[in-house]
Amino acid sequence: MSKIIWSKIDEAPALATYSLLPIVNAFTKAAGVEVVTSDISLAGRVISKFSDRLKPEQRINDELAELGNVVLQPDGNIIKLPNISASVGQLIECITELQAQGYDVPNYPEDAKTDEEKALKEIYSTCLGSAVNPVLREGNSDRRAAAAVKRFAQKNPHKLRAFESPSKAYVAHMNGGDFFSNEKSVIVEGNAPVTIELNGKVLKTLNDVVDKEIMDATFMSAKALQAFYQKTLDDAKKNGVLWSLHLKATMMKVSDPIMFGHAVKVFFKDVFAKYGDELTAIGYNANMGLGDLYKKLEKSSKKAEIIAAIEATYDIQPPMAMVDSDKGITNLHASNDIIIDASMPVVVRDGGKMWNRDGKVQECVSVIPDASYAFFHKAMVDDCVANGQYDVTTMGNVANVGLMAQKAEEYGSHPTTFEIAENGSVEVKQNGKVLMSHNVEAGDIWRMSRVKDIPIQDWVRLAVERARLTGSPAVFWLDKNRAHDANMIKKVNEYLKNHDTTGLELPIMDVASAAKYTNARVRKGEDTISVTGNVLRDHLTDMYPILELGTSAKMLSIVPLLAGGGVFETGAGGSAPKHVDQFLEEGHLRWDSLGEFLALAESLRFIAQKNSDDKLAAVTTALDIANAAYLDNNKAPSRKAGEPDNKASHFFLAQYWAKALSEGKNAELAAKFAPIAKALTENEAKIIEELLSIEGKAQDIGGYYHPDDKKAEAAMRPSATLNKIVDSI
Repeated sequence: MSKIIWSKIDEAPALATYSLLPIVNAFTKAAGVEVVTSDISLAGRVISKFSDRLKPEQRINDELAELGNVVLQPDGNIIKLPNISASVGQLIECITELQAQGYDVPNYPEDAKTDEEKALKEIYSTCLGSAVNPVLREGNSDRRAAAAVKRFAQKNPHKLRAFESPSKAYVAHMNGGDFFSNEKSVIVEGNAPVTIELNGKVLKTLNDVVDKEIMDATFMSAKALQAFYQKTLDDAKKNGVLWSLHLKATMMKVSDPIMFGHAVKVFFKDVFAKYGDELTAIGYNANMGLGDLYKKLEKSSKKAEIIAAIEATYDIQPPMAMVDSDKGITNLHASNDIIIDASMPVVVRDGGKMWNRDGKVQECVSVIPDASYAFFHKAMVDDCVANGQYDVTTMGNVANVGLMAQKAEEYGSHPTTFEIAENGSVEVKQNGKVLMSHNVEAGDIWRMSRVKDIPIQDWVRLAVERARLTGSPAVFWLDKNRAHDANMIKKVNEYLKNHDTTGLELPIMDVASAAKYTNARVRKGEDTISVTGNVLRDHLTDMYPILELGTSAKMLSIVPLLAGGGVFETGAGGSAPKHVDQFLEEGHLRWDSLGEFLALAESLRFIAQKNSDDKLAAVTTALDIANAAYLDNNKAPSRKAGEPDNKASHFFLAQYWAKALSEGKNAELAAKFAPIAKALTENEAKIIEELLSIEGKAQDIGGYYHPDDKKAEAAMRPSATLNKIVDSI
């Protein structure tokens, strides 16, 4: 029996799995395919690190490490749902929840002083940020919209808010002192270890260096960053726009929380000037945001005074964008609330606006310190300011071929990112030779990122393959004036010679030019393939799908692994926390599992390509038909409680899937599923009534990060009629 590994993760997609997976297994087992779970949730990762402290029944293996071995196998097949890229705040919440459930996991040492605390913090660091993706992504990314999904979006366009004419919306980024301007890059020769040294003291030794890999080093000046923030605040006030910050502290778990902390200190500079000593005394770290400050103030005798000073700041500074106006949660409350690849598409979607304190949308300046990817977002906003909002009914598709194999580029930089402790020089050395160096000051953020040669070769191959299959131009988003990209261009030009590129359009353009070229085609209804590095991949594959399809969760995301296997990713989970909140409050889960449906079809197709089997082909074809029917009949979950939600969407998938099998060419499966299809159709009204029975009622699932499986399954499978039919297959 073939095997698919379905990742057990967090939040809304984890809840959906309790309902969907029994259906999936019932259908795939008929084709000789077993779907098993692997726990790579934040709670699961924490539990696996401390087995020696736990009761035998509480222990779990390090299943992420086990999946790290699966992706190196030629038949590895993983369906990866979106997991939390945990911030420190989320990690602490998870630990607190596990402790309340009786798990003897240690507290996270925010301010580690002893060797024991530092060792513990190092263990926990493996649970933070993009802990999962670098392990699983042993291949590059092929991300695109399925034809049926694109057709549905054009026939049923979601709303894009018009830009004002003239519009005040704009993007602000640094023009010096940032990672982009300070970047240096080398192509390494040989496999000898590399050291990173500050004033001769070794910060890190890299023993996994590979010949021909590209190695970059850069830093962000803390002084330049603070000056930039102050200028954006002054300009926002002068221009009469909302001030909004956009970072990615979840993935860039070392650099971006520090950058976030600087924003907090600049915005509330008067509070820090007057009460700095008190804030230090109560153990406040600005990197944790305003929300954490309110918690820490509970132990301060100056609580009321400081809160009054915070409130007074809002009258002095320009208005700030809000995460939740109703609850008073600002853009600076928690670093994990402002995830740039989720927040910037919303700015464009909403006409260059974000929500203000009064619960109304207002034109904003989008503050993105590092120019490396700010160029893209600036190009998107500028295009709409100049040409108006996009037309969902006619806009072309933007697919992506993304370089991410073997921890490629910036998202692999966490272990080599440092907040500089003292003035001096950082040097990158190999065999005693200085490869790169920077003069830095205390508080600067220095980082190295890397990309190996074999992933680049595969990335170029995949780009040529997709261009050939689609006939669309494949644009390499590379800037000859950026140090890293200049070395990438050398390799791209070299490896393109290994392929037949006759008749293909494969231009190389800097980010702003590539965006302008792509957007012109989008407006003409023409399709384009963006060929990008890892960070831009993340930004583009949220921006364009959210504009085109209404969500990035509806994208096909396929990772052909270098070893021959495949990882099938199911879209973004940026709105998952709000989905869970609604479910807990009123029993309604609006998460759309279409991404899982599409990933499953591709996963089954991958097996079928390696194993010719009539039953497997029939089940896969029937799922394709079911997915199209799901879209054509508009069975996506409603956003409103009291109307069919995620659970109902799974029922309709099962109904359409069974019907397609009952009408298919495989006689054995047709006979098997005919009574299932009949039962699902005849009992539709009753099943929907049972599924709606929990709507409007608060749900107890035993935990946010670590739900009780029995409670969660009961909440997500409330239809006894549907359960009986599914379990009988």
